[in-house]
Amino acid sequence: MCSVAALCCVNQYFICRGCPLILLPPFADEIKPDGKPYKRVTMEEAKRGTPPDRPVRVYADGIFDVFHSGHARALMQAKRLFPNTHLIVGVCSDDLTHKYKGFTVMNEDERYDAITHCRYVDEVVRNAPWTLTPEFLAKHRIDFVAHDDIPYSSAGSDDVYKHIKDAGMFAPTQRTEGISTSDIITRIVRDYDVYVRRNLQRGYTAKELNVSFINEKKYHLQERVDKVKRKVRDVEEKSKEFVQKVEEKSIDLIQKWEEKSREFIGNFLQMFGPEGALKHMLKEGKGRMLQAISPRQSPSSSPTREERSPSPTFRLPFFSKASPPHHSGARGYLVSEDDDEDDES
Repeated sequence: MCSVAALCCVNQYFICRGCPLILLPPFADEIKPDGKPYKRVTMEEAKRGTPPDRPVRVYADGIFDVFHSGHARALMQAKRLFPNTHLIVGVCSDDLTHKYKGFTVMNEDERYDAITHCRYVDEVVRNAPWTLTPEFLAKHRIDFVAHDDIPYSSAGSDDVYKHIKDAGMFAPTQRTEGISTSDIITRIVRDYDVYVRRNLQRGYTAKELNVSFINEKKYHLQERVDKVKRKVRDVEEKSKEFVQKVEEKSIDLIQKWEEKSREFIGNFLQMFGPEGALKHMLKEGKGRMLQAISPRQSPSSSPTREERSPSPTFRLPFFSKASPPHHSGARGYLVSEDDDEDDES
């Protein structure tokens, strides 16, 4: 035993196995008897609490194959039965278990080791008996036996704990529903093909799994088919997501189109409706056209010649100041519009 373990151990109930920082409960056959006289405590004394150096010794036994949370909860209840409890756990051997209950998944050494790693356990009894005898109870100085209250029929008995109950040494615990070793094995057997394929993928050989050559090929084919199915499901899910996005976009576009169409219709009615801007524009244009084509009213009297504005004068192109007079004696004239009017008159 290492120095750290020696400082932490009390009455040699814990020993160190390899690591000085981890203390595991010892096996009962490794503990030396202290030689102190043993007197069993009553239920009242145990509930009131015992001295620190005299814990209530509670025994719980079982197979503990494929150790699970139901086992741990049962041991937790046994540990918490009394304020000061020393929990002893008995584990049956492979021979007894195969004889009275059936084949196990884990061998006895694996089951012993699993129990030592449960934090509620203070001591482990290897090769525990199937039926508890007075000699066994006295040897391990057991005060109470913890187990669920359901009658346990086995080895030709309707209840192997009946004599313990009659002696007032039985402390009942509650089973955890929905979890048991049989339930776990049933799940594996029910989905046998799934787990065989799983282990084949993880590198186990068909020989290790006791699978024939034909079944091995069948499982590999099923795995490839499942991969194709998974890909198809992935494509379907992605297609559904795409369709959903398209629908959302379509709804959004339809809503925008409706808003734009309402806006267009409103603008159209404002322009071409009964009271639209086009009607007012046509009315205004019609008024201007009528005003433009209607004749103006003639004045009452014509203006006199003096009142007229002087008309611009024009010089005939063939007369100029610089040109000399012709031999015919003609002289140049300035002709104006007024002169033309006088001539006409």
